[in-house]
Amino acid sequence: MKNKTGRFSGYIRPFTYVLDLIIVILFSNLILPENLFSLYFAVFIALSWVIIAINIGFYEVYRFTKVVTILNKVILQFILFTVLCFAFFGFYESISDPKIIIKCTSVSLATVAVLKLFVYYFLRRYRVIFGGNFRRVVVFGNGKSVDQLIDFFNENPDYGYYLVKVFSYEGDKKAKIEECCAFTTQNNIDEIYCSLSDLSNTQINSFIDFADNNMKILKFLPDNNEVFSRNMKLDYYGYIPIISLRDIPLDDPINKAIKRTFDIVFSLFVIIFVLSWLSLILAIIIKFESKGPVFFKQNRNGLNYQLFGCYKFRSMSLNEKSDTQQVETKDDPRITKIGKFMRKTSIDEMPQFFNVLLGDMSVVGPRPIMRSHTEMYAQKIDKFMVRHLIKPGITGLAQTSGFRGSIMDDKDIIYRVKYDIFYIENWSLLLDLKIIFMTVYNAVRGEEKAY
Repeated sequence: MKNKTGRFSGYIRPFTYVLDLIIVILFSNLILPENLFSLYFAVFIALSWVIIAINIGFYEVYRFTKVVTILNKVILQFILFTVLCFAFFGFYESISDPKIIIKCTSVSLATVAVLKLFVYYFLRRYRVIFGGNFRRVVVFGNGKSVDQLIDFFNENPDYGYYLVKVFSYEGDKKAKIEECCAFTTQNNIDEIYCSLSDLSNTQINSFIDFADNNMKILKFLPDNNEVFSRNMKLDYYGYIPIISLRDIPLDDPINKAIKRTFDIVFSLFVIIFVLSWLSLILAIIIKFESKGPVFFKQNRNGLNYQLFGCYKFRSMSLNEKSDTQQVETKDDPRITKIGKFMRKTSIDEMPQFFNVLLGDMSVVGPRPIMRSHTEMYAQKIDKFMVRHLIKPGITGLAQTSGFRGSIMDDKDIIYRVKYDIFYIENWSLLLDLKIIFMTVYNAVRGEEKAY
């Protein structure tokens, strides 16, 4: 169930962010007089640049984005950035020649714009010449909008979409939907484009459920103006409106960078100031009480359903069922005495901060469960696979909302999925901080299901 789209933007964008900041700071240092450039100013313009970029979507450039849209973003970034630079010097320094500020920001933004357009056009030519960075797509539906989209895909290979097949829904629509879904799974299709024309809510929901459960990107072609009034994300391929039903904040590279930076800083803090001495103490106690290693490694599914080794302090005596049978009662004979304490306080999970540092996990996110249970719930619980659209976490919204510990019945996992999807669609750094605070509070207070 891996989901590989062949995209390189995940690597290119963070590089361009850093490069843009280097360009802005470098030209400020070269152009501004020595008495105007300082460390304070460098920090100020770096923060200003990032804050403006986030608010105007400066880096929200996709393969279907128009050049005029990119230039509009550049102009708006230039205006706001110049205003803030003047505000800084107006507060701290007196400037004899204000033109020097405009020269500095103009040269910086012009260089950034050239770089931005170079990357944009380079990727378009790369797709045409080398055939890389493509997404495999299918289209489902009939009508004028579908024909226009088909023409768009066929006539614009530089956008990076490879149209594999078109499904007409003439005849038995249910059978056609099932055929489309089966084809999508068997042929590693990345995205499904579905016309809303003449489809019932039940049929639309069938596509939505399939996409969620199989980690496929689903987009719709609207057939009337009513669709635009809903809370959906609207993009344009040329002049063709395309609707995405799920807008994930962590798909934004800036949000992703913020979360990753927080994960690195927080995990390093815990590893250096807590695990550095706690591991030694627990290692002595664990080895003294029972034979076996100090750490326990279990394969679990993470981002895009990929396997990774999840680390924990060993809280059980060695047994053959540790990878398949979860703890269902407080008196499970496999749990050691120190293991009961560690599981009660969640200390056994702390080695997962190494997973966070390595990039397999995040501090906050959907909790990964046993691989055997993941495969089972993926088949029986609707939208379970949506949990794997982001990195799993040491703690999560579901765990702080009363759904931590063992999964006793389907109700437990259904509610976990609901909370996880809410977190995925409503992520913010403040929400992460709240969840971390509640996790620590619950660990100190003690929880009934912590065993």
